[in-house]
Amino acid sequence: MNKPVIQIITKQKDLPELDNSYFFHSRQLFEITKQTPRQRPYMAVAMTADGCVLSHMLAIVRYRSMWLPPYIYMHCRILGEGVYSYPHEGYSNYELFSMMIETLRTHIGYHVLYFEISNLSQKMFAYRELKQQEYFPVRWMSIHNSLHSHTPEERISKRLQRHIKSAYAKGVITEEVKTEEDMKQFFKLLKRHHWLKPKRYIPDEKFFSIILKEAHGRLYLTRYHDYVIGCSAVVYSQQNAYLWYTAFRRKSFAFVHPDELTLWHVLKDSHSRGYQHVFFLDVGLPFSHNPFREFILRFGGKPVSTYRWFRCSIHWINAILSWIYRD
Repeated sequence: MNKPVIQIITKQKDLPELDNSYFFHSRQLFEITKQTPRQRPYMAVAMTADGCVLSHMLAIVRYRSMWLPPYIYMHCRILGEGVYSYPHEGYSNYELFSMMIETLRTHIGYHVLYFEISNLSQKMFAYRELKQQEYFPVRWMSIHNSLHSHTPEERISKRLQRHIKSAYAKGVITEEVKTEEDMKQFFKLLKRHHWLKPKRYIPDEKFFSIILKEAHGRLYLTRYHDYVIGCSAVVYSQQNAYLWYTAFRRKSFAFVHPDELTLWHVLKDSHSRGYQHVFFLDVGLPFSHNPFREFILRFGGKPVSTYRWFRCSIHWINAILSWIYRD
């Protein structure tokens, strides 16, 4: 049995024919990331000796800054375990996954401060392989709303229904971003909402412009008369909607509930378009009391315990964190 060959591809022209059904590991996201400032895509591809693609996985290196040293650093993010084809020539998904992340780490080396792997399809996916490569798991929470068995209205409380009805009666509307001015307002609110949240990475405005232009998702603005009070970015893949980014002026316009109306529109619009689920890609840090996570659950979502895996390139720091987060 020949061992698969793992290639790390950084140029669009070198990409082989791929299964692009899952957006977060697709050629499309690779190309979007390539065009976005302060981001760099790395596509790991497992192939047979005769060039047949067995699996592929997209890793995105982000250039980040902070107030404390080292001020500027790089962070590698992988959303999901990648895409796998059949047959596997005798290799399991776990083994192919392990080969790809090991080759990625070797290729990128110590240029990144830490690696982060999240949104795996199963909590225990490649648990042993990740541990062997010195990743450590942090208990996290994943939330998704089912849209196929019940309508969004059937999953929320009467009180929440009254809030929504009252806000619409006062003139709140949610519309798609269509003009350059809409885009400026969208990005301004998104940046302002997250500027004191160092964990949350917000890509350059160009990223959202390309997403919108190439129809891989939709951007929305929630308005109260002439004021922009909420925004959201949604992408679609495999009959599911993924709420990637959201922001709202919750305190300034509390009387019209901008957070509830922004999220409600995503659920209603996704349901009307026939999507099966809405997945929330980030529900906040894994604290026992998380107001944002509790807010999302008010819309009838299903919480699922999962892991988010990390590996720091500074060995002694990684050893300490691995001990703290030992499972």
